Amino acid sequence: MKVEKFPDRIIEVDQKEYLYFGGTAYLGLPTHKEFQDLVINNILKWGTTYGSSRTANIQLTAYDAGENFLASHIGSENTVTVSSGMLAGKLVLEKLKKETDCFFHLNEIHSAITVENSSPVFVNQKLNDRLLNTESEKITILTDGVPSFETKPVDLSFLNEISHQKEITLVIDESHSLGIIGKNGSGIYSSFEYLISQKITVSSLGKAFGLTGGVIAGNAQFIKEIKELETFTSAAGMNPAFVQSLSDASEIYQIQHQKLLENLNYIDSILNQSNFIKFDKKYPLIYLLAEELVDKLKAEKIIIASFKYTKDSEPLNRIVITANHLKEDLDKLVSVLNDFNSRF
Repeated sequence: MKVEKFPDRIIEVDQKEYLYFGGTAYLGLPTHKEFQDLVINNILKWGTTYGSSRTANIQLTAYDAGENFLASHIGSENTVTVSSGMLAGKLVLEKLKKETDCFFHLNEIHSAITVENSSPVFVNQKLNDRLLNTESEKITILTDGVPSFETKPVDLSFLNEISHQKEITLVIDESHSLGIIGKNGSGIYSSFEYLISQKITVSSLGKAFGLTGGVIAGNAQFIKEIKELETFTSAAGMNPAFVQSLSDASEIYQIQHQKLLENLNYIDSILNQSNFIKFDKKYPLIYLLAEELVDKLKAEKIIIASFKYTKDSEPLNRIVITANHLKEDLDKLVSVLNDFNSRF
């Protein structure tokens, strides 16, 4: 279905209004008036785009402001922004391919961090034998921060079981956890406690943070080496007006994150859990495990995210809660879910 206006909490389809619980604008920023004004003011200062290389002789302070904010927010030594989350992942893989003996992936990961000839971390529900042997080698483990169809951060406790002969680099795609999970939405990076060689976060900024672009977070040396890659030096950077807005909107992010948590806590207080839904009060997605619920919700003037992520995948039916949803929106949503659950 096509719409002619950004779908916030209300979406208009065929001249009819529906409640909308889809998309990825978790903090509700694309339609947030104060946030919009801030971005517009930065466009007036920095222009609509800047097509030069980040290594050109003219350097824009907007990048310093935004990247310093992200490093502080995420809890990393340094960060670098790029034009998309996809490019962030591909840049990290380009660098790590030159220094990794074997890649491993956990669950079904996003294509941004997918690499050919990667091996699964688990085989038949047991840790891959290669991770347990005593051969000394450099390995990279690739994972999403919150796996698809899940509502909790990835379980990384298996890292303690890997042979100490392995030099481990962990790459986490935090596109659906940065801005949401952790204190003020800091994500997973800063809460990581496992002893490994290095950890790297890549993330889209076009979801919770409401701005087109991507970020790579890690130690200072790794970020320095990313900036030396030809793919980085020959590409234009993230829109500088957007990067500056990341820093300028720090208080807005905190306020909207708190609103999101309040909405999730409210849902948790009134929703009857069942085998037909998957929900956790710390995460803004409700997965529907009963296909008929999609049509039931639409009949009640509620539209959710319902699509196939890839051509051959199972349909992804999920309710997306944002900071902008009102209590009455949540009441209507939950009443439909509870009514359905009561029949079984």
